[in-house]
Amino acid sequence: MNPASAKTPATPATLAPPGARPATIMVALACGFVMAMLDVTIVNVALKAMQTSLAISLTTLVWIVDAYALSFAALLLFGGALANRYGSKTLYLIGLALFVAASVLCASATTPAALIAARLLQGGGAALFMPSSLSLLTQAFPPGPLRTRMIGIWGALVSAAMALGPCVGGVLVDAIGWRSIFWVNLPVGIAGLWLTQRHVARSPRHAGPLNGAGHLLAALTLGALSLTLIQGPTLGWTSPAILACALTTVAATAAFALRERYARHRILSRALLGERRFVAGSLLGLAINFGILAEIFLISLYLQQERGSSALVTGFQLFPLMAMFGIGNLASARVSRRLGPRGTLLAGLGLATLGSAALVGIDALPYPALALIIGIANFGAGQAIPAMNLVVMHAARPEDANLAAASLNASRQIGSLVGVAIASVILHACVDPGHATAAGFAVIAAAYAGGLVVVARAIERD
Repeated sequence: MNPASAKTPATPATLAPPGARPATIMVALACGFVMAMLDVTIVNVALKAMQTSLAISLTTLVWIVDAYALSFAALLLFGGALANRYGSKTLYLIGLALFVAASVLCASATTPAALIAARLLQGGGAALFMPSSLSLLTQAFPPGPLRTRMIGIWGALVSAAMALGPCVGGVLVDAIGWRSIFWVNLPVGIAGLWLTQRHVARSPRHAGPLNGAGHLLAALTLGALSLTLIQGPTLGWTSPAILACALTTVAATAAFALRERYARHRILSRALLGERRFVAGSLLGLAINFGILAEIFLISLYLQQERGSSALVTGFQLFPLMAMFGIGNLASARVSRRLGPRGTLLAGLGLATLGSAALVGIDALPYPALALIIGIANFGAGQAIPAMNLVVMHAARPEDANLAAASLNASRQIGSLVGVAIASVILHACVDPGHATAAGFAVIAAAYAGGLVVVARAIERD
């Protein structure tokens, strides 16, 4: 560890240039996350157009969505380790630049394979900037109301991007075509690069091993799991290829666990893994993102394929549903002041569970009722996210901040990856899209309910 960094506390004075405004720092560090989340919802609205344009199957559509989540999740912890060694600002800038370049490749892709490869590269860029974003934001403000407010606003900007994504995507796909959805990342990415370079100072570096073998095992685990879940419905669950992938998943998971147990230098410190709140927060991240991304994938296809909405109409139908995430984010700080993080998580996840369970009868619901119920569920999930972030980041020591942020986001992306893959499995298994969507929401409700159990058992009252 750098001795100077050990002696100097992480304060706005040490991590922000003189005169930098808190709002400017927050916007600069939100650009990457905003770009990544905008991409998620835009892509989902454009799926039908991509399917028609490139003549691709449902399985290939899932790969277009999950290729991003796969590389994102597999490389996040490595991104956190790189940020520790080379500095959070450096990795944030590199990640933004890589994401912008990958977006250009996505827009230029002429085959499904090229598009999937570019999506993998996008996920790699996001894996570099995501942990650095939350870490720099946390370190820029001291613990207290200001940090809580900044994290809440940061999360609200991200959720606003998710909310605007369907509208922006619908307009672009309808007017120009699906390729245009990737070009919108350029102005956001360039703004993030410029603001960060000017208004965010370099953070301390912490020397340490990169643990390449451990990260490779983690990537192998997620890759094999993805192949198993996504290709299983088409190749057959008992086919030699799928059985081999399943066995590889189990073997790589066991090897990773053994290496973490006995290795001299671990990917996650013993202090983090021994902190109950950190483990609980990471599990919550997995459950929440499972529910959110499975919902977005299912409802986007349902509105277009089952109810016949165009990309433009679907975008505007999704807007109020996605907007509730941001409203929930903004409400979270106020609720936390009254109920504390634990109470905020219980209330938010309770709403998400009940709302998702009510959507088992989705075929009988007119759009206004459907929008109201999903909006309530999304408000609850949005309310829970800032409280979850606070639980994890408060549990981490300053020197573990990058890795804690990376681990939380890795858990969330694993949830996204598995959520979309399970939604695909359900769509393949059910002939009727309406019944498949209803079954999907039942699974989503179960995931949120699992998060409630984690909060009740592992997070103490304040």
